[in-house]
Amino acid sequence: MARTSARKAPGKRVAVLGAGSWGTTFAKILADGGADVVIWARRPELAREIQEAKRNSDYLAGVNLPLGLRATSRLDLALAGAEQVYVSVPSQALRENLKVAGPHIHAEAIVVSLMKGVEKATGMRMSEVISETLRLDESQIAVISGPNLALEIAKEQPTAAVVSSTSLEAAQSVASVARNRYFHSFVNTDVIGTEFGGVLKNLIAVAIGIVDGAGYGENTKASIITRGLVEMTDFAVAYGAHPETLSGLAGLGDLIATSQSPLSRNNTAGRLLGQGYHLSDVVNQMQQTTEGLASVAPILELARAKGVEMPIVEQVRQVLAGTLDPKDIAPHLTTDDEPQGERTMDGQAQGGSAVRRALKRAFDQLRNSGRSAPGDRP
Repeated sequence: MARTSARKAPGKRVAVLGAGSWGTTFAKILADGGADVVIWARRPELAREIQEAKRNSDYLAGVNLPLGLRATSRLDLALAGAEQVYVSVPSQALRENLKVAGPHIHAEAIVVSLMKGVEKATGMRMSEVISETLRLDESQIAVISGPNLALEIAKEQPTAAVVSSTSLEAAQSVASVARNRYFHSFVNTDVIGTEFGGVLKNLIAVAIGIVDGAGYGENTKASIITRGLVEMTDFAVAYGAHPETLSGLAGLGDLIATSQSPLSRNNTAGRLLGQGYHLSDVVNQMQQTTEGLASVAPILELARAKGVEMPIVEQVRQVLAGTLDPKDIAPHLTTDDEPQGERTMDGQAQGGSAVRRALKRAFDQLRNSGRSAPGDRP
């Protein structure tokens, strides 16, 4: 079966930093699409298994990796000649890893973030950490996000993602490499919305896991998903994102996948919390980093800085701190003293929302010289 298409850039030399489940899966995506891929694994024994056996038994048990995929534990070898560098390491370790990798990254390479977190110490998005640490112009940085559960993709189940960069040319260059018969890439230029969508959905997925573990049913979970999307959009828009991005692959699409699947680490961690496990026990049980747990505190700090209310995320924080019983998280949906208008994703209340949305669309069209606001584009 053909693994490339006319739109591919066959043989483009790329590197993937990080051999966890997502890094290895994305290396497979790229190799199956025709790229010349070298993956860097921190542990030499893991690099050796990928290189020789074409397996990653620690993170993708039972999955056969492409014969052409190469692996090494040496950063200099992994990065030699790479035109694109895909980074998939724990968010809190990104800066440290980039300081070591930086001298080996080609000056004109595009660096692509596969991570969905914010740096605790600074509150910076991953693309901002990349830009600051490597001193790269934002036009050389891209991010990828979407409903992407690693094991499903590794088993070649069809899915899609969005590649975002402030440079449309860079986004299209990455998208042309990061696609194959089972993985399709769209593009947009809303880096803020794409990144925050990937971060924020993890927090809502933890909340969904908590109520699931506490024994609540589908109505409760659907309510939290819906209200959670409002919180996600309010936050992202406050930081300059387009609301449309949060209704696309990086927002709603990723939220649905992460909130509903037992393959989601964030959902699993929340479910354990809902069942009464202490946070330390949950962290010990998780094989890989659970970004949602690490992102709660910095996201709430950023929300307070913009005056954005995030009651669901705040309740997750209280559960993590042990000050709120997991069984009490869902009833907090109904504690308003007076009925409130349902606010949609773009922050409108019931009543004149249709008129306001029409005026907003007209304003956006004028601002963009008659062009509609950017969304996910193939």
